[in-house]
Amino acid sequence: MSAMREGQVRCIDPHGWHFMRYTDWGDANNKRVLLCVHGLTRNARDFDYIAERLSDVYRVICPDVAGRGRSDWLRDPGDYTYSLYGTDMATLIASLHAETVDWLGTSMGGIIGMFLAATPGSPVRKLVLNDVGCVIPRAAIERIGQYVGKEPQFESLDALEAAMRSASPFGELTAEQWRHLSLHVARHDDDGRWRFRYDPGIGKVFHAAPPAEVNLRPFWREVHGPVLVIRGENSDLLLPETLDEMCTRPHTERFVVARTGHAPMLMDDAQVGVVRRFLLR
Repeated sequence: MSAMREGQVRCIDPHGWHFMRYTDWGDANNKRVLLCVHGLTRNARDFDYIAERLSDVYRVICPDVAGRGRSDWLRDPGDYTYSLYGTDMATLIASLHAETVDWLGTSMGGIIGMFLAATPGSPVRKLVLNDVGCVIPRAAIERIGQYVGKEPQFESLDALEAAMRSASPFGELTAEQWRHLSLHVARHDDDGRWRFRYDPGIGKVFHAAPPAEVNLRPFWREVHGPVLVIRGENSDLLLPETLDEMCTRPHTERFVVARTGHAPMLMDDAQVGVVRRFLLR
């Protein structure tokens, strides 16, 4: 297993330039590249566990999407769009000089991957969608809307972690894993308070329209190559009927993580093993 490195790439947006930062695991000369892209308010460090365990066979790149983690916040919150995220990822892939990449995306990161994998000439070879599918139910959109764009403050890291645990059905994690996820999603500001490490401005685009079901079937139908769809058994974002529908597509496999909601964190060896076997087969 390799040590983690850090990198950055400068990307353009409608109002200037911004740095997108990423973690980098494995042999830097390995042409087999896996991109791991996080959910709406998460960050690259969610993937430390699986990235380290796949770094013997992949160069694993885990970006902080703009406005999250260590990446720059955008000057205009209205620029937080999937179009910009896709352009940023294309810039990142070009900077890696990789002819093809495999993609593991959780929630928002899966949607970005689906969009890129659906485009003609896409470099995405294999796609792993972690708890996201071709239909996003309205109820899940409403739930997410209750917190995205807000900026809660906490007196301690313990209090931030307790809030995250109460709202995030990530599955059966150890105390050490919960602390890892909390530490890297948090920032300790000059006023002594703890806040989540993302730009609350990402809520501007999210709340621009009333909550409604999101239909991604036109993109899903155009996805090239094999796909593994992972679902948390209790997920409200990827429903069982959506997973069944998706698995009628050729070269689509499924894996359901028991006693987990949205979204599985892929932080145990059984889950990593399923992903590894799919990617390397």
